[in-house]
Amino acid sequence: RTADAGVATGLAVTAVGGDVLFVEASAMPGKGKLTITGQLGDVMRESAQAALSWVRSHSALFGVDDEWFAEHDIHIHVPAGAVPKDGPSAGITIATALVSLVTGKPVNEHVAMTGEITLTGQVLPIGGVKEKALAAQRAGITTLVLPKENEPDLEELPKDVRSGFDIVLADSIGQVIAAALDGASPAASEPLGVSKR
Repeated sequence: RTADAGVATGLAVTAVGGDVLFVEASAMPGKGKLTITGQLGDVMRESAQAALSWVRSHSALFGVDDEWFAEHDIHIHVPAGAVPKDGPSAGITIATALVSLVTGKPVNEHVAMTGEITLTGQVLPIGGVKEKALAAQRAGITTLVLPKENEPDLEELPKDVRSGFDIVLADSIGQVIAAALDGASPAASEPLGVSKR
C-alpha cells in the first residue's frame, strides 16, 4: 500500500481492538484547497489541518517552494470510508503522508506509527498502545513509531511482541519522518521538530 509516495501506515483502536489505518495524500493543480475524506470526525480533521500547516511552514526543509501549496489542491483520504474514524492519534501519520507526497519519497512499508502532532512539530502521547502494537504485529510491521511519552505503556506488551519490533520513541515529527522515509538519522532531522523537552 505504501509503494506510492503520499501513503503512510497508521494505527488505530476500533470497537473490536487495534487496526492498521492507511492515510493517503494526493495533489492536483488548484488554489490551495484541502479536502479530507474517509468519514473522519472533527478531531481527526483538525489533526489533518495541523499536519498540513506544519508541513507548509517547513516546506523549505523539504526543497518545496511555498508557492507549490498555493498552486495545488491537496486531498487527504483514509480508506474504509464506511467506518467512522476520529481522534488525534493519526496526526503524525497524516504529516508523514504529506511529507512523502511533497518530496516524492515513499514511506517504508515496514513502518507504522501513531501520535498526535502540534503546530510546532511536537509528538504528543496517545492511548491504546497495546491494541495498536498487536495490530501492527498482525500486519507484519517491523518498526513501530510511538510518542516518547508513551514509553511506560511498552511495559504492557508481552515480551515476544515487544521484541518483534524496532521501536522508535519520538518527541518531534522530524524523528518520525527520519524513521518513516529512511532518510537521515533522527539527529540530522532535529531541525524539523522541537524535541528536547
